[in-house]
Amino acid sequence: MADEALFLRLHSEMVAGLYRAAEQGEGVSRAGAARGRPAAAEADAAAAPCVLQENGRCTTKLESMGFRVGQGLIERFTKDTARFKDELDIMKFICKDFWTTVFKKQIDNLRTNHQGIYVLQDNKFRLLTQMSAGKQYLEHAPKYLAFTCGLIRGGLSNLGIKSIVTAEVSSMPACK
Repeated sequence: MADEALFLRLHSEMVAGLYRAAEQGEGVSRAGAARGRPAAAEADAAAAPCVLQENGRCTTKLESMGFRVGQGLIERFTKDTARFKDELDIMKFICKDFWTTVFKKQIDNLRTNHQGIYVLQDNKFRLLTQMSAGKQYLEHAPKYLAFTCGLIRGGLSNLGIKSIVTAEVSSMPACK
């Protein structure tokens, strides 16, 4: 139980710290001052694109961190297991064993089109249960999913599957 609380706290602080650092970034105001414009005028002119760009960088950083952790975890979890027969066996391993070890529950639903696309659904995703379920928080949910997308992608990469992992939240705390 203590390990779970530590993981949830660490993840939440990691996300908050990266986004806080991006908000306090000096790139916009220093650039404006260097061109002789007041920092406030520069910030007003470029605020929206800069915020989107910084959010993208933070998401990429979180995803990269998750990728490396996923690689390490899969290496550790599979060192004593037999080789997997196919992609479906790998995905079942991810949904049952990997997800259970990391998030203390199995994936609620695994769907596939048998053409290489898999949809994993968790109806009570642990990293989102700490957030309020209101619609106003839906826009903040993706930043809490980037690390997990990287975690899955890193694990799949170490198992020999090149993948693109995306997350979707239509109602809190469920995610696909």
